[in-house]
Amino acid sequence: MAANRFTRSFTSSLRSVSLRSATSALSALSVLSICAAVLMAPSPARAQQGAVTIGVTLSTTGPGASLGIPEKQAISMLPQTLGGLPARYVVLDDATDPTMATKNARRLATEDKADAIIGSSTTPACLAVAAVALDTRTPQLGLCPFVPSAAQMRYVFSLPQSVAVMADAVLDDMKAHKVKTLGFIGFSDSYGEAWLKDIQARAAARQIQVAPVERYGRSDQSVTAQVLKLQAANVDAVIVAASGTPGALPMSTLRERGYKGRIYQTHGVANNDFLRVAGKSAEGVILPVGNILVAEQLPGSHPGKAVATDFAKRYEAQYGAGSRNLFAGYAYDAYLVLDHAVAIAAKQAQPGTQAFRDALVTAIEQTKGLAATHGMININAQDHSAYGEDGRVLVTVKGGKWTID
Repeated sequence: MAANRFTRSFTSSLRSVSLRSATSALSALSVLSICAAVLMAPSPARAQQGAVTIGVTLSTTGPGASLGIPEKQAISMLPQTLGGLPARYVVLDDATDPTMATKNARRLATEDKADAIIGSSTTPACLAVAAVALDTRTPQLGLCPFVPSAAQMRYVFSLPQSVAVMADAVLDDMKAHKVKTLGFIGFSDSYGEAWLKDIQARAAARQIQVAPVERYGRSDQSVTAQVLKLQAANVDAVIVAASGTPGALPMSTLRERGYKGRIYQTHGVANNDFLRVAGKSAEGVILPVGNILVAEQLPGSHPGKAVATDFAKRYEAQYGAGSRNLFAGYAYDAYLVLDHAVAIAAKQAQPGTQAFRDALVTAIEQTKGLAATHGMININAQDHSAYGEDGRVLVTVKGGKWTID
């Protein structure tokens, strides 16, 4: 009605003004029409109303880059929807630095209003994010194996196989090969300590003695002194508790010094960058990995084979033959978990609210029998780790390739 009154008034004025004045009035009408159109068009904020925001902090530089880069690549492949809702991903680099991971997580939770945070890539950085997740009551899907505190457990989930799940696999192999003495060398941080604590307890139950125990830093350039102590002990086997390419250093040094015993690694090194850096020294190394690394070697009856094979093919089509790795798989698994959980949580609350974040946590805790790249994901309120024994397989490097024995 307002538009009709304006038109009648404007038409009347045209009759009483000169041609020049009429032209000016028509110009004014055009401006008003343009302004009206702009006001009626949906703003970017309105267009994104109801969208799910996922914050991502990854170690795409620094010692953990061989983990963070494939994770970032997997994130770039994800659909722009979650649970049927539009989704946006805010991706940051924490440079493998727990302090930077803390800053990133706090920015994602408070400034970007993330409904959930994916990351980080290494255990120390994951633990840093977990503290922020608790403080801001934001769900975290960590891409590294770690055990949050009892208080953090409410909002924190870990996608990779737990240390306990993977340690059992290597220790069973040691027992089968009559290993009685085991040397340990691992990172001098929370990742190495988690493995040491678990290995010591589980090895004792199998009558395997763990000694000596050596540590090194992620950025160390030499571990000769530590390796000499391991050799002097004449142990039957050595396990290296490290992640990414820095895991190659103790193993290559052991080989150079002529060590002939069995060498084990953890799933933290399961990518082709590790094989490239380790070279021939990786031959014969034994480690537990997720199913995606050897998807085609899995039996046809394996419940996770189809998802693992499909993602591996799509990933390698984009990033090259042989580029698949556990860490890209973990990032994709985070998407699968969130896609399932968002569909449930959206029925209870709107994205961007605490009610939605809490509903997400509850939905994630109820994830059961979800086929993913490493196997079947099962989570409950008491255990926030995604995978059990069916999400692991023991492999040996043979001819520069991961091979199921």
